Amino acid sequence: MTTVTRDSSSVVSTGCPTAGVYPVKRKIREQLLTVEEFEEFYAQAVARLTGQLYVMTGDLQEAQDVVQEAFVKAWVRRGRLERDGQPEAWIRTVAWRLAVSRWRFRRRSADAWGRGSGGAEHVAPPDPDHVVLVDALRELPAQQRRTLTLHYLCDLTVEQIAGETRLSSSTIKTHLVRGRAALAHRLRDPRIEEAPDV
Repeated sequence: MTTVTRDSSSVVSTGCPTAGVYPVKRKIREQLLTVEEFEEFYAQAVARLTGQLYVMTGDLQEAQDVVQEAFVKAWVRRGRLERDGQPEAWIRTVAWRLAVSRWRFRRRSADAWGRGSGGAEHVAPPDPDHVVLVDALRELPAQQRRTLTLHYLCDLTVEQIAGETRLSSSTIKTHLVRGRAALAHRLRDPRIEEAPDV
């Protein structure tokens, strides 16, 4: 039997575990992502996940922070990121929950709103259409915004979204219908409706 000490710093091969030493099954160890596999997964997924969380939260800095924190949690809990599992969905869910927790904390903390950014660098302004879309998305309820993001940006099916969010398929369909309608209403250009037919 192979055993590992509590701090995982040394491997001891004995017949029975001693105090502070726990048995490790080889099968479980083989399912864990290796350092190289995790690094490759990170390189492939970090930009995509950041973009998805940006659409969900409407704040790029917040999206970057929660995705990084989710990857740290994923590394610590590599057992949940089995090779055959869905590590990207797990990290996206953790990042979303972190973003919601942070939002709730800021909402309760009046002093957090008063703090300034303190000398940010000058950045070129975004495209006006991008600003309108992000503003429209921010106005949607969080669940509708998340569902639309998972469906259209992540290309997940209704069933996959239901599995990731732990909501029923009918609830996901309702969020999609209502979210699309609300987004279409917010993005409607009044000049088009006023233009005479030619």
